[in-house]
Amino acid sequence: MTRFRRQRLLDVQAALDAIDAHLRRGDLSDGLVFDAVRVRLIEIGEAVKALPTDLLETQPGLPWSEIARMRDHLAHRYFDTTHAIVAATVTHDLPQLRQAVTRLLDTVGED
Repeated sequence: MTRFRRQRLLDVQAALDAIDAHLRRGDLSDGLVFDAVRVRLIEIGEAVKALPTDLLETQPGLPWSEIARMRDHLAHRYFDTTHAIVAATVTHDLPQLRQAVTRLLDTVGED
């Protein structure tokens, strides 16, 4: 079970790294960058949905259910996705998510 948890956390970390790479190419006003970031946010939400609640509860400072719901919103209501929501998520929420994922990776170990 630990290996599965670790892999999903690594998936989140990889998506965060990809978002950083996309933003080095341009900002969210570029449609391609916006779309690329949006897809990675969907990946993050999908990975978070796969993580067990007991693991996520060890990092209570993050709104895990909102992260999962954002995935659903981005995937199914893409015409309702505003630039401001994605920008605020990237600017304010992703740094906290990265820190939490790092802490969680420390707790699940290598196996």
